[in-house]
Amino acid sequence: MKHFSLPKDGGLIEQGLPDDILHSYEKIPAKIFEDQSNASEEIADVIISAIKGCSGRKFRLGLTTGSTPVTLYRELVRKYKDGQVSFSNVEVYSIDEYYPVGKNEKQSRNCRLHEEFLNQVDVAPENIHIPDGTVAKERITEYCAEFDRSASGLDLLVVGVGEQGQIGFNEAGSSEKSRTRTVLLSYKSRKAQSRNFNGNIADTPKTAITVGLATILSARKIILMAWGEDKAEAVKKIVEDPICPNCPASYLQKHDNITFYTDENSGSLLSRIVAPWLVGPCEWTPKFVRKAVVWLCETVHKPILKLTHQDYIQNSLGELLEKKGPYDKINIDVFNDLQHTITGWPGGKPNADDSTRPVSSQPYPKRVVIFSPHPDDDVISMGGTFIRLVEQGHDVHVAYETSGNVAVHDDVVLQHMDTAHELGFADKYDEVKKIVQSKKPGEPEPRALLDIKGAIRRAEARAAVRSFGLNENTNAHFLNLPFYETGGIKKGERTQKDIDIIIALLQKVKPHQIYVAGDLADPHGTHRVCTEAVLEALDQLKDEAWMKECHVWLYRGAWMEWELGKVDMAVPLSPDELIKKRHAIYRHVSQKDIVPFPGDDSREFWQRAEDRTQNTARLYNELGMAEYQAIEVFVKLF
Repeated sequence: MKHFSLPKDGGLIEQGLPDDILHSYEKIPAKIFEDQSNASEEIADVIISAIKGCSGRKFRLGLTTGSTPVTLYRELVRKYKDGQVSFSNVEVYSIDEYYPVGKNEKQSRNCRLHEEFLNQVDVAPENIHIPDGTVAKERITEYCAEFDRSASGLDLLVVGVGEQGQIGFNEAGSSEKSRTRTVLLSYKSRKAQSRNFNGNIADTPKTAITVGLATILSARKIILMAWGEDKAEAVKKIVEDPICPNCPASYLQKHDNITFYTDENSGSLLSRIVAPWLVGPCEWTPKFVRKAVVWLCETVHKPILKLTHQDYIQNSLGELLEKKGPYDKINIDVFNDLQHTITGWPGGKPNADDSTRPVSSQPYPKRVVIFSPHPDDDVISMGGTFIRLVEQGHDVHVAYETSGNVAVHDDVVLQHMDTAHELGFADKYDEVKKIVQSKKPGEPEPRALLDIKGAIRRAEARAAVRSFGLNENTNAHFLNLPFYETGGIKKGERTQKDIDIIIALLQKVKPHQIYVAGDLADPHGTHRVCTEAVLEALDQLKDEAWMKECHVWLYRGAWMEWELGKVDMAVPLSPDELIKKRHAIYRHVSQKDIVPFPGDDSREFWQRAEDRTQNTARLYNELGMAEYQAIEVFVKLF
């Protein structure tokens, strides 16, 4: 199965660049890979090489759990089954565990590490050391000291980092001298960890056992890992910023044998990615030139057409002047390039000169499919463009890839059942309440309850598209991809079954335009799995005649937006269109106020969406473009 990444378009020329220059802004050297699979393969090779290089004693390997190392563990298991490595002479140390928790409880770190790795390789049980979450409180301090002595001086420690720079359960404020101990988990950490407890923070432990920062720093070699955009800020702080107690993993800058492995998304804020011209020579493609000029505008706080020769020189863009100058030509070229991304006709303007427009005028009307990972991503992420496409006469279809059933709160279900009873329909309230009460933490929700939640979300999605004139009976498709239907937060792997469902819809519609979620925050998350399933389906359909005039556009969600250097199409929204979009989002009542998984952002989805698109409009305006109420932006994949 393929992993999604944006195609390269210019950038730093790393070939032949000395490591000292490549990592000149980095206090911890970072290795950036296309995706976590490529990175995990190299990390696995490093681990295997270290194990094979250790003779005469057991190799002491430190590991952790969570979503970050999942791909690495799969790679290690694969190499073990291929006969490339044996773990019979390896001692494994896990660096954290919830407390109190039984080792066989599904949510425990112990259980996860066994399921994802240890049970599938030949590590001897006596060589497995995982903090014991069942130790009595009166013994826990003594136990932590014993574990710390055992876990000090590991040969190799391989760990992921959290979104706030946590490592293990060492949270903000942890001391550099800290050892293995019990800690109170912050609300933010418990909120993040609650995804392992069916999204219920009440069932999420308040304390944990963790190896301390001093113990971590005692390891002979350390490998850090991070995947996905939601880790990008943490990676920047850990790798480049000064050591800060609020970012515990930044203390690891003091280690002299450490490497940080990232994918392109988690490493996206590092200097050599954000401003590679500060590091070395670059390939200056038109889009990369635009990226540099937008960065320069933000740096000197000027619109494009007011940039001077001195601005370029003083901000390390002399090479750009040499290759593409003079400066005033660059300014005009980038201004025109960015201005030509703006269009009020996302499906193409019929009978118009489309030579400088992002979308061709023909054919008209176009057949369009909007893929929405959850039943509300369509209107949240690109609702204004969706409404434009419908009102401008295109044959628009929306495909809701997953049911979104686990994101409905139990109270919402009971409210719907009570409403049905009040309207004179069958009284199922008590029956459904018993199903709700039968739920067990860490186990999948009962199928009967999931079916009700799925029905609620389908009704909301139909109401949303009906509000702006789409025929919800013929043009709204609920795919219910099987990978999602586990009944819990942890999803299954996408398979050909998922892809075949998408292929069937695409063969039916034969679209000219396809819109797909481009969110990359969680490398194992629903958005990424859905996007990769669509792209896999398109790859399998590449020889179809209709594919020759089909184009794929990527949108972003409520949290993040495309940087302007990458944008291919910008659709401005008027104040009235913004209100229409807001009203469509309002139809998703189950996602208002009491969403089970809102993250750290307390704003409702309509507020997040409006703030995001209004900020994009502000950025365009600051660069010298016309002032709009809001702008939705898209990247063209092909």
